[in-house]
Amino acid sequence: MPGKKVCIVGSGNWGSAIAKIIGHNVKASNRFDPIVNMWVFEEMINGKKLTEIINTDHENVKYLPGHKLPRNVFIGKLCDQMKPHITEGTIGISLIKGVDEGPEGLKLISDIIREKLEIEVSVLMGANIANEVADEKFCETTIGAKNEANGHIFKELLQTPNFRINVVQESDTVELCGALKNIVAVGAGFCDGLGFGDNTKAAVIRLGLMEMVAFTKMFCKGQVSSVTFLESCGVADLITTCYGGRNRKVAEAFVKTSKSITELEAEMLNGQKLQGPQTSAEVYKILLKKDLVDKFPLFTAVYQICFEGKEVKEFIHCLQNHPEHM
Repeated sequence: MPGKKVCIVGSGNWGSAIAKIIGHNVKASNRFDPIVNMWVFEEMINGKKLTEIINTDHENVKYLPGHKLPRNVFIGKLCDQMKPHITEGTIGISLIKGVDEGPEGLKLISDIIREKLEIEVSVLMGANIANEVADEKFCETTIGAKNEANGHIFKELLQTPNFRINVVQESDTVELCGALKNIVAVGAGFCDGLGFGDNTKAAVIRLGLMEMVAFTKMFCKGQVSSVTFLESCGVADLITTCYGGRNRKVAEAFVKTSKSITELEAEMLNGQKLQGPQTSAEVYKILLKKDLVDKFPLFTAVYQICFEGKEVKEFIHCLQNHPEHM
């Protein structure tokens, strides 16, 4: 049997960190083809194409500087259309922590990939800050795979002694955790900017987690077990994002500088986008539609502060008057 061919689509800091792991793992297993293609959105860096720099220097100088990628990871130019190149039996895994707009107000990224490519898609989410993964610092992550056999193929492709993977079947819960925790992290950043301290931030994390659970149960029509939130994709990712992470950092700056989120993105994020505010907008649409705004005061406050000019100092009210305390 020829080895399965592995392709990485996207080459930001997370794609590059994962490329480093995959590049080593495919050489150690006879299940996979040892050559890994990586599709990159072409950019010019100091007059040279990013693809050329990565192919010759084996380093993504823009998104993951200081880390050499294994030599067998190389890059072809990202196809506008992947679909014609998808062969029978292809499977995918999404590492994107976010959601998109759908007719219902919110659509999972994996569902978009499933529909467009007509393949089975698993997801990987966890407490995984890209630079730390690239530095090979110990961390855990979660693969959500409705098809368990596929989950174990991806576990073999991605697990290392310092990147430990649990496979669970509640794929949609795993993916929603990855998106919703960014809203909570914005709340944690407001907390830091307002100087509220660690006790208050712990309350933001706990109340935020309760809203994540409630929203996921509503979105997934109830087929959700609370134990999935104890995986890395749930509580661990929530904690690391509320203490590190760019959503927290930019939200803190939002309080201290009075600049808009858009201005701060441009100044602080090297061309990357903030997911928390955007996700809060998608979630808010659904809550309005279902008349559930009052049940999710933390999610709602983040949305209103980011987009409707609500005073950030009023953020404390969503904690004080939370339904959990009534």
